[in-house]
Amino acid sequence: ALLVGVNTGCGNTDIANMPRSALDLEGGWLRYERQKNGVMRRIPLWPETVDALRRAIAQRPDPADPADDDLVFLTARGTRYVRVQASKKTADRFVTINALARRFDLILAALNLDGKKGRGFYTLRHVVETIGGDARDQVALNSIMGHSDGTQAGAYRERIADERLQNVVNTIRAWLSGAPQNGGPKS
Repeated sequence: ALLVGVNTGCGNTDIANMPRSALDLEGGWLRYERQKNGVMRRIPLWPETVDALRRAIAQRPDPADPADDDLVFLTARGTRYVRVQASKKTADRFVTINALARRFDLILAALNLDGKKGRGFYTLRHVVETIGGDARDQVALNSIMGHSDGTQAGAYRERIADERLQNVVNTIRAWLSGAPQNGGPKS
């Protein structure tokens, strides 16, 4: 889930609801609608993300709810990582359970990076937007992020070339590996 988050900019709910049918692991693509706004995304996947997804799917527990059978990620109990359920304390109230955020918080605590405001799994979307911007192709980055484009140009735009999308995710991958960016020093 970490690699998917930093490779694609998918947030907690996107990860929790991601169907296996959205993945083309042979071609290395994610085709998936952003949960928040319904914007369809096409995102190239890094080879290490594809490998991690294959391992996660192979080790995935059986779903507690048969409706979740197509999901990529499930908790050890076979439930969605982000779900809404009835409150145990207050009648007619519902609570959101975000097991993905809790797991990420445990990782941060183990690395002594916890306790800082603004650090959580959703921070990976900030990383994708910030570092992806170094590719100098905001249209391609917006597409990856699933941002809606209400401009006139957005109304006319029929496609974004695969190479442009690949350049954005390659820029993020290079930054993550510490490679020099755009002719500059190592990140």
